[in-house]
Amino acid sequence: MDMEIRYKSTRSNGGGVTASQAILKGLADDGGLFVPDRIPALEMSADELAGLSYKETAYEVMRLFLSDFTKEELMYCINGAYDDKFDTAEIAPIVKRDGAFYLELFHGKTIAFKDMALSILPYLMTTSAKKNGVKNEIVILTATSGDTGKAALAGFADVPGTSIIVFYPKNGVSPIQEKQMVTQKGKNTHVVGIEGNFDDAQTGVKEMFHSKELAGVMDRAGYQFSSANSINIGRLVPQIVYYAYAYGRLLEKKEISSGEKINVVVPTGNFGNILAAYYAKNMGLPIETLFCASNENKVLFDFFETGKYDRKREFILTSSPSMDILISSNLERLIYRISGESAEKTRELMEALAGDGEYRITEEMSARLADFCAGFATEEQTRAAIRSLYERTGYVLDTHTAVASHVYYEKARKTGVKTVIASTASPYKFTRSVMNAIDASYDGMGDFELADKLADISGVKVPQAIEEIRTADILHNRTCDKTEMEQTVRDILGLR
Repeated sequence: MDMEIRYKSTRSNGGGVTASQAILKGLADDGGLFVPDRIPALEMSADELAGLSYKETAYEVMRLFLSDFTKEELMYCINGAYDDKFDTAEIAPIVKRDGAFYLELFHGKTIAFKDMALSILPYLMTTSAKKNGVKNEIVILTATSGDTGKAALAGFADVPGTSIIVFYPKNGVSPIQEKQMVTQKGKNTHVVGIEGNFDDAQTGVKEMFHSKELAGVMDRAGYQFSSANSINIGRLVPQIVYYAYAYGRLLEKKEISSGEKINVVVPTGNFGNILAAYYAKNMGLPIETLFCASNENKVLFDFFETGKYDRKREFILTSSPSMDILISSNLERLIYRISGESAEKTRELMEALAGDGEYRITEEMSARLADFCAGFATEEQTRAAIRSLYERTGYVLDTHTAVASHVYYEKARKTGVKTVIASTASPYKFTRSVMNAIDASYDGMGDFELADKLADISGVKVPQAIEEIRTADILHNRTCDKTEMEQTVRDILGLR
């Protein structure tokens, strides 16, 4: 067996921590993100992946990264996560439409891809706490652009030894996303709408993680923070699994031959989902090109095209709100890798982003981005992608997957390489935008009427996640200004 993988910060050259310690901390003390000291090679051949269930694939991938977990601990986490919370035994089925393979990542409790990792994170977190003798209550502090919040709330609701506080932009999520969050049950759940956008929420959360003074106050009161955002390595590692699973399924269905390379197209906001695909490629999974698909907030598209990351631009509210992000936190992990794992260079660039709002990578770093290709879709192109695929095949995409679908037709399809598109949310999560794209005459209907109509035209029944919020009571109505986030946390936890 290989030596244990350690996790180090992207911003310092310290000795590193175990996987369970990195999961518990969420963010490194210096503000950096935890990264493995090496990316392990898959120990199974692509052919061997073909016969594995989702749980078996999860174990084969995750054991390589979470090397301080015993087999029993890891299987406990996997079996607890990937059970009948998902509405299909496949967990992440692949649907072939018009030559592309849509990897449906939305069959979990909250009908978005975040369920894939957030179903297992509470198990990883509580197991990590036990392993490390943690006595404090773990407070999950999270900012959401719409989907992480509900998936994290559902995962951590009433989990002993934890509580969860989610901040979301009050006017920056879909009506269904908001209703899912504010109706969340659980004595340990707290939801707060902020007057500001997702970047404001994410910045406020990071500042609280960095505050030594707040950490001290919390520790004295018996609390400590951790994160359910994709900055937590316990979120990222489970996301690698479904790319390996997709490859195995395509082999099993004889859609590809052994060793054949595939493209992957990922609708991208905070960069975690596509980073997981990049890690999968670096483990040896046969992936040709990673297509990074952006909406009109195309900060990542511009970065890949020019080598300059510039958040100083108008923030646009689009129909794909989970991608309405100008500071893509997980990009820091890629920057670290393409800088030759230079903590100094990574810290310098991240400080420039925080201070000047921009940075530019070197030509040498740009040359290491050859695995990536970027594209973006305007709002009109997103609508057209939904409408045209529906008219041709009867298959309905959500707005985020539609952004990826547009980039597939514009760029990936032309390569001639078979392509997996990460289908990141159910169309039921964004019914108004989806139905408007198909036919503007639907606009007069209510949100739940639209869901029923979508069931009629798609032949896919309304998911349980939507049914249960039709008549659910609003349980969370707290709001605050973006400048009041820390005080709000103190109030919720009863801290002085």
